[in-house]
Amino acid sequence: MRDKTPTNSPGPGDRLIRAGALVFFAGALATLVTVAPLLLHTTPFPTYMFGLSMLMGVGFLVAGAGVLRSVAAERRAARAARS
Repeated sequence: MRDKTPTNSPGPGDRLIRAGALVFFAGALATLVTVAPLLLHTTPFPTYMFGLSMLMGVGFLVAGAGVLRSVAAERRAARAARS
């Protein structure tokens, strides 16, 4: 039996995964910018810049939530197709 939804439409959780990836890469960039002065022996950035590095973890959690939401939707669809 074929699924009637188009293959290009975003599924549940896809937007969360994309948003999580963007936040993760923003955190990775902030980490590189924050660590660079420490490696180059220049004046370090203020403390709040280290807080921006935490965006990597936040992005990872958001993307993980998107994956879990996608998995749950697939399981519901499979269960409904069996019944």
